Amino acid sequence: MDGLIPLLSVQAMTVLLVFARIGTALMFLPGFGESFVPARFRLLFALAFSFAIHLAIPLDLAVTEGVTGLLGPLILEITIGAWIGLTARILMTALQFAGYQIGMVSGLSNAFAPDSAAFQGGTILSSALILAGVAVIFATDFHHLMIDALLMSYEVFPVGLIIPGDLAEQVVKAAGASVYVGVSLAAPFFILTLLLNLAMGLANRMMPTMPVFFVASPILIGFVLIVMAIAVPSMLRGLLHHMADWFGSFTF
Repeated sequence: MDGLIPLLSVQAMTVLLVFARIGTALMFLPGFGESFVPARFRLLFALAFSFAIHLAIPLDLAVTEGVTGLLGPLILEITIGAWIGLTARILMTALQFAGYQIGMVSGLSNAFAPDSAAFQGGTILSSALILAGVAVIFATDFHHLMIDALLMSYEVFPVGLIIPGDLAEQVVKAAGASVYVGVSLAAPFFILTLLLNLAMGLANRMMPTMPVFFVASPILIGFVLIVMAIAVPSMLRGLLHHMADWFGSFTF
């Protein structure tokens, strides 16, 4: 009995260390950490998942000896988990950025009211793209890749080791990649609106009395909706490819 209590204590501390990283990451990861998923469900899932995989995690049990020895690694694990979740979230915002750009160049942002309650001021178009991205994550089993990446993170970031400079550099690169991907996803709509506006400008030169704004707006919105129906699957697939590349190595 005397040997059982220390063993259970070590196992409990090991689960706590795993939960610190896995649980924190799941609070922010796309799909798992969405605002419409109750925090209680996310917490229970993270706790059950951490308990299920803690034996497969390569941990140095020496770091779990005593509360004092546990505090430092626990803070580092929370930091790494938050970094993984938030960096993935930054990449996911490429869809929201693309939605803003599409709405701005097509006039849809004037037709839709802001949805600040759900997505912090994003337009309905941006919110729809984010929801579509979340649906595709689970429909394509991409969440399995994210879970594998969490397990692989212990090889990249062993327990008790952190490199703040590299983490900060990767966050900056993630922000740049998010803007680049967002602009790339919205590129077809930039070209479409440019051509349509050029055509309407030439038409206005030929017929100065034509109300260009009233004629062009429904035509532009109609073409944008048609192109969205064609391009959105490729947009979502392209974003998942970029996210998969990052989850495979945690580097850009």
